Amino acid sequence: MTGLLEGRAAIVTGAGRGIGRAIAEALVREGASVIVADNGASISGDGGDPAVARDTAAALGPKTIPFSESVASPGVARQLVDLAVKRFGGIDIVVNNAAILRDAFVFRADPLDWDAVIRTNLSAAFYLINAASGVMREQGKSGRGGKDGYAWGRIVNIVSSAGLYGNLGQAAYASAKAGLFGLTRVAAMDLQRAQITVNAVAPFARTRVTAIIQPANEAQKTYKERALKIGAHHVAALVAALCSPASQSVTGQLLGVRGREVFLFGQPRPVATLTAEGKDWTPDDLAQALGAKLAGQFTDLGTDLEAFNTEPFV
Repeated sequence: MTGLLEGRAAIVTGAGRGIGRAIAEALVREGASVIVADNGASISGDGGDPAVARDTAAALGPKTIPFSESVASPGVARQLVDLAVKRFGGIDIVVNNAAILRDAFVFRADPLDWDAVIRTNLSAAFYLINAASGVMREQGKSGRGGKDGYAWGRIVNIVSSAGLYGNLGQAAYASAKAGLFGLTRVAAMDLQRAQITVNAVAPFARTRVTAIIQPANEAQKTYKERALKIGAHHVAALVAALCSPASQSVTGQLLGVRGREVFLFGQPRPVATLTAEGKDWTPDDLAQALGAKLAGQFTDLGTDLEAFNTEPFV
């Protein structure tokens, strides 16, 4: 324990297992007090077991408390923030990690599954940011963190390369994670004046998600074998770094972590332009121009499994 985050209060969703638990452990190790928020549901979001949060909090020590309700409603998100304020005196760090999977090809997907994934993976993150950021801003006015101004506010959203590249059968999951990055950007802009940083992290690590991958070919089999070698503690180290004082200037960024590798992802910006000279485009002319002049710069339909199918540094 270094005391890097001493005095900070944190909420980590999905903190009972996997990446979320590793993040909670890292924050506690650096001195933060942490609420382990996890309803103990299955990877598909079914069921629930309060023992998951309770046992993890007990294992992490006296600076942690469990919270076993789903945060996928505005009222519960507010209760969670209120609990942090009541027990820890404030809220400084929010890590939105909780996620579920209900995969299916778009032509077979159940709209109810879509709604459940979006609610858990995207809406819940918004509810918690909405509830916590107002408190963080008020803390800045009241002097929390010292006389030099409040600079403790940190929000980290755990996204996925599936939301950046796409992946077969993951319409709901990829859409939620892509939306979570959009939320990251806007929240970073909205909270910049309050010195609250907001960043997104795409993790590559051994989790319940990688464990249930059903390889469709040798390449996917190799990807799974490699992913299962990567411990979640690497992800936790990056999240803890983003929460540290030294990362005050890092906000609105999209980072990835794969073992001992950390990536800074580019963000969508125009890479080429077509201009109609002297007259408006006709559909036929524009269709011809798209193929003739832009095709060489089109993004292919490769998935994240192909993009990151190399031996990790572990």
